[in-house]
Amino acid sequence: MLQTLYFKFTGAQESIDLFTKLIGEYEAYMRVGTGIMEFTATVLLFLPRTTWLGAAFTSGLMSGAILSHLVVLGIEHNNDGGALFYGAVITFVAGLILLYNERKQIPIIGKILQ
Repeated sequence: MLQTLYFKFTGAQESIDLFTKLIGEYEAYMRVGTGIMEFTATVLLFLPRTTWLGAAFTSGLMSGAILSHLVVLGIEHNNDGGALFYGAVITFVAGLILLYNERKQIPIIGKILQ
C-alpha cells in the first residue's frame, strides 16, 4: 500500500484514470481519501499496540480494491497484466494472516480468540 501512495498523492495519470473510471468527476476526493486511509493503515501496522487494527484496516481497504476490480475495473487495468488486482489480493491475504497472528491483542475479544 505504501508504494502506491506516491501515485495517489501526486496525481499520476494512471491513478487519475483508475479513480475516474470508478467514480467519475469526483476522482480526486476518492483518490486522496483512499491514500489517506492507506497511509493510516500503514502507520497502524508499524505500531506494536495497533498492528491488529492496521491489519483489519488493510484487509478492509483491499477488499474494496478487489471488489472494484471485479465489478468495475476488470482484473487487468490499463494493460497492467492484473498487477494491481493481484497486488490487492496478496495484500488482503497478508492483512488477514497478520490479523490472525495478532488476534490476542484485539481489545475485548482478544482473550476469547486465544
